[in-house]
Amino acid sequence: MDQIDRTLLAALQEDATLKVSELAERVHLSTTACWKRIQNLEASGVIRSRVALLDARALNVGVTVFVAIKTNQHNAAWMRRFTEVVLAIPEVVEFYRMSGDIDYLLRVVVPDIAGYDSVYKRLIRNTDLFDVSSGFAMEQLKYTTALPLTYA
Repeated sequence: MDQIDRTLLAALQEDATLKVSELAERVHLSTTACWKRIQNLEASGVIRSRVALLDARALNVGVTVFVAIKTNQHNAAWMRRFTEVVLAIPEVVEFYRMSGDIDYLLRVVVPDIAGYDSVYKRLIRNTDLFDVSSGFAMEQLKYTTALPLTYA
């Protein structure tokens, strides 16, 4: 990966709807050469997909809840079942297995506290959990889907 690829990626992270001709101008390549680079970045898995970023408030899911989960179960069958349960809850938009005191961390988006309560009840009804604690985000200070390109 060279500087031209990083410049293309930075531009696409900012606006994936840019035309190839616009991208080609930015990196001083022909449209064909630019398109080939983008295709190579897609084929190699660097560009996974191009998506539209939606506004959570406009979709009435403006409340973000971080859910920390501890469990006494660490066997493969339990982890498979727990993963299935979490993946089936559309309000869970991020799901991580953690190191340290917390076993799993979820980011949940809902319209209000009642919406979170519904998610919480689905979560505990279908899995054996030791502890579930949640924190409601008061204010979002930074949010980006753009990854740093300095390490590529």
